Amino acid sequence: MQLPPKVTNRAFERLAEIIPASSEKGLRVAVEGGGCSGFQYNIELDIKHEDDLILEKEGSKVFIDSTSLPFLTDATIDFSEELIGARFIIDNPNASSSCGCGTSFSV
Repeated sequence: MQLPPKVTNRAFERLAEIIPASSEKGLRVAVEGGGCSGFQYNIELDIKHEDDLILEKEGSKVFIDSTSLPFLTDATIDFSEELIGARFIIDNPNASSSCGCGTSFSV
């Protein structure tokens, strides 16, 4: 059984700060071929596409397309704020290895 990704409260809170709840935009999390480990995450602000899974809380939305969904089964989408910067991060139990950049992984 494939479990959809989870989005932490911290990630939804950050989304609420940068996108008004009334907006059609949300955070798109996609997996694409490439990167130094074979696959890479693409995280951007976007609108809903026809085949998207929508994860929503209090008007904040995360979109995941049907092609990326199997790679993100049971993953956790979070927001991290550190001295060197702030970013959305993905903890993916499906990744067998990842790169130091934090956006590239292999399965």
